[in-house]
Amino acid sequence: MEYFIKPIRPMFVKKPGFFITILIITLIIATIVAMGNGALYISPLQAIKIIGHSVGLNGDIGFTSQQEAVLTAIRLPRVLFGILIGSTLAVCGAAMQGLFRNPLADAGLIGISSGASLAAIAVIVFSLGVFKSIQNVAGLYALSIVTFAGAFITTIIVYRIAQVNGKIVVSTMLLSGIAISALAGAATGITILYANDVQLRSITFWTMGSLGGANWTNVSVLFPFAILPVVVLPVLSKSLNAFVLGENNAAHLGLNVERLKMQVILLTAIGVGSSVAMAGIIGFVGLIVPHIIRMIIGPEHKKLMIASALLGAVMLVIADLICRTAIAPAEIPIGIATTLIGGPFFLYLLLKDKRKNSLL
Repeated sequence: MEYFIKPIRPMFVKKPGFFITILIITLIIATIVAMGNGALYISPLQAIKIIGHSVGLNGDIGFTSQQEAVLTAIRLPRVLFGILIGSTLAVCGAAMQGLFRNPLADAGLIGISSGASLAAIAVIVFSLGVFKSIQNVAGLYALSIVTFAGAFITTIIVYRIAQVNGKIVVSTMLLSGIAISALAGAATGITILYANDVQLRSITFWTMGSLGGANWTNVSVLFPFAILPVVVLPVLSKSLNAFVLGENNAAHLGLNVERLKMQVILLTAIGVGSSVAMAGIIGFVGLIVPHIIRMIIGPEHKKLMIASALLGAVMLVIADLICRTAIAPAEIPIGIATTLIGGPFFLYLLLKDKRKNSLL
């Protein structure tokens, strides 16, 4: 059953611009709230004044040096980190669902995150000679490059296994994703056996996902890798709209199908790989967000991906705020929070599809 051939009737398909405006306002509010709340409270007005002061605007101070240090060195980079990763994962999820022509495609479900994670853990534990060579050339970008390679290889493997006579078999895609994830998990487990105590603690927290390592250096490293798929994938929206009709029909319309597939795979691997390298595995964002947006404004990919980027950013900023304040001073890994939300949502989709099939 092709999801995009028989899409859900959207609620506000005639007003996508209005909904996107609401998402922008929501993101601004969420950003201000997230910057202000924590062990040290900073009011929205103080947050705005601190940012203004940082960019050279004069005015009444109205804040302490401690508040300024906390906001500029800790919370602001962390919020930006969440915005970049949330928007990247959501856009990549929407593009992947368009490429596979099925709503169940997600970086976590089909093994891409596991492949990226395995590559990153391997170089962290073993400090492979190849990685050292990459590090000498790429510096801080080395880990992102390695995780991109792991994500890209995994994506290619799953795509090729799921492709039968030019069509993607959904059951094969999901099963191959499960198999790849299991193999990557086993290899990760073997790799962790060789880790020392410091590496083990870092890897354990990292595999559950966290924005706790956010700083301006990490934001600057992540930015080019995250912004590339967020900006370029919506440009491919017309091609993805044609691709919904099937590969043969899209080719008859003049679309270079193989080039589109490679572009989406490359950009998705870059986005997911860099996100995993910087924050670990944060699951289900790429599955949940495009679904919600599709139900509200419809399946047209340009509007879908723009709105998904905004909602993904909002979701991760709010989730991170809850994770770091719910049991303060301890912190809940954000990957656990997104999985607790995404797992039931995924089961809901499966049960809904089951009911539809039973009525046919």
